[in-house]
Amino acid sequence: MKIEKRPLEFASITHHARVTQCLGSIGGHEWYLGVARPSLLENSNESESDLGKNGVKALSGHLYEPPRVEEIRVFKIAGSKFIKLNRGTWHAGPIFKAESMDFYNLELTDTNLVDHTTHHFKENGVVFFIDD
Repeated sequence: MKIEKRPLEFASITHHARVTQCLGSIGGHEWYLGVARPSLLENSNESESDLGKNGVKALSGHLYEPPRVEEIRVFKIAGSKFIKLNRGTWHAGPIFKAESMDFYNLELTDTNLVDHTTHHFKENGVVFFIDD
């Protein structure tokens, strides 16, 4: 996949509840990825009363807790490496300095249509800036 203009900042983060995902830059160029641990609530019977005070029901039907600001970590990836994101791992990126970059992206062809949940930190005035 070709990605254009991804400045060193992010205000939202995404997870896929049903699949793992692998990402790697074509050519081994330097890039960044913001991540937080998976927060799927898999032992709930999906009733609204089971969500607790922080639980959310995604449009795709699964239950999760939004990631907390203090849990976000940003990693710098350089060279010919692939990153595997476990099912439910929150991620922001790829993020990079170049005008555009090409990436290998291993996931199902419809993942971003049927299994794409996004949390928007900006609604609470939070934006993450990467200081390179």
